[in-house]
Amino acid sequence: MVDSKTMFGGRSVLLVKDDYLIADDMASELEARGAKVIGPVASVAAAMELIEQTERIDGAIVDINLHGVMSWPVADALLQRDVRFVFTTGYDSDSIPGRYVKVVRCEKPTILVFCT
Repeated sequence: MVDSKTMFGGRSVLLVKDDYLIADDMASELEARGAKVIGPVASVAAAMELIEQTERIDGAIVDINLHGVMSWPVADALLQRDVRFVFTTGYDSDSIPGRYVKVVRCEKPTILVFCT
């Protein structure tokens, strides 16, 4: 069984979430599980900048709707880099473009333990 305090083993996780309080809680949970958190960031532009500037991203948690802007460019950039990620969303699976069919979708409210 994996120890929850080391389950991420120093892996870097990009956190893209527009609700600061939830993002802060998620970042704390990830760090408690051994992750190195990149972010959190709350916009597509900020996420794209981090993706371009960060050499190593092992995984990501991406909110689909960031202050009314869909995060598809972020998802596409992560796919181009072969970074595994999950979506956090209130949208149903029919609202997500088919190219993301293999991306895990965690429904809000997101409980981090179920997405890891």
